[in-house]
Amino acid sequence: MKKVVEVLPDKQGLIERSLSLILAKIQAAIAERGICTIALAGGSTPKPIYQAIATQNLPWDKIHVFWGDERYVPPDRPDSNQKMTREAWLNTVKIPAANIHPMPTLGADPQADAAKHDTELREFFGIEPGDYPIFDLILLGMGDDGHTASLFPHTEALSVSDRLVTVGNKDGEPRLSFTVPLINHARCVIFIVAGANKQTALERVFAPEASELTYPARLIAPTGELWWLLDESAGANLKN
Repeated sequence: MKKVVEVLPDKQGLIERSLSLILAKIQAAIAERGICTIALAGGSTPKPIYQAIATQNLPWDKIHVFWGDERYVPPDRPDSNQKMTREAWLNTVKIPAANIHPMPTLGADPQADAAKHDTELREFFGIEPGDYPIFDLILLGMGDDGHTASLFPHTEALSVSDRLVTVGNKDGEPRLSFTVPLINHARCVIFIVAGANKQTALERVFAPEASELTYPARLIAPTGELWWLLDESAGANLKN
């Protein structure tokens, strides 16, 4: 695993560096394999990055968009990651509808919908049971509790290793999430983290020893590249 940590001077610097790296990875994937598969993070931090990607002249028909996790709510709800991404980016570019692969959240059974998306991923990537798809790029955020995607501290989702998609739990509310092994098979994972409220968790995630159950972001160790892009307020204590 190649690991790179960059602390950018401010939030704008974080946005610009994230945009530059994401574009480079998209273009490299298309040049090497003809398509790019990217899984997106939700939350407020990546929104301006998505808005910036939308202004680029990219071969949209060669880009396939997924999400690393999703709240189990209809896609028109304000807290839907899909809704945010569509409004910031996907609705404003000429990407084929078939290239957008949202997690199903309209059923009444999160486990069944997690299994459904698992099947969708296997069919898209053409993989056999027991194998994992290899995403070109997975974007992740990190909460101030050290969670990433919808892999929350001390929850059952952390130990799921026989599926691609599982059900996370946040204060009793179900969420669909990529599993740790799926994320770790990616060619490139980029954490994008901002805010002073992340400092304590980041210190534990980067510590030589700490509990992976308490700080789930420690579980992310992809076979490819791992990038941590932090703004100054988040990464101040990591600079040495």
